[in-house]
Amino acid sequence: TSSDLLLDAFGRVHGLVPTVVEGLSVEQLRFRPDEHANSIAWLIWHLTRIEDDHVAGVADVEQVWTSQGWMGRFALPFAAGASGYGHSSEDVAAVSPPPELLAAYYEAVHEQTVAYVQGLTDADLARVVDRAWDPPVTLGVRLMSVISDGLQHVGQASYLRGLVLRR
Repeated sequence: TSSDLLLDAFGRVHGLVPTVVEGLSVEQLRFRPDEHANSIAWLIWHLTRIEDDHVAGVADVEQVWTSQGWMGRFALPFAAGASGYGHSSEDVAAVSPPPELLAAYYEAVHEQTVAYVQGLTDADLARVVDRAWDPPVTLGVRLMSVISDGLQHVGQASYLRGLVLRR
């Protein structure tokens, strides 16, 4: 079913996130090839915030970020709705949590995503969830967008991990 395919795709991101951050120090997570590049910490935080925000939005539930207290644990200088879009170089530098915190937040978000996606039918994917675009965005397109964003950013973070470990 479509639900099975979506679960597999979200599972692919889920399989990579812990291996990207595992065993790295906060300093290694903060590494940026130059002052305008993203760090591993920011990339993993951002992909998690996007999944949390977008899936909570289509599921009509509160984001894990606020409902489970992750915002307070991260103690970032951002508004509750911040997800990384439009972040400055200084904002990227501000994201510097320990690897365990990044991985745990991602795990909590993934659990909420799986719970939602498991209940979807093929017909659900045609539901329009955002009319701000032309054409309007359907649930299926929104979920694929989240998956695409997650795969791109976890790939970027994996590349940075390689740079960090070879420095």
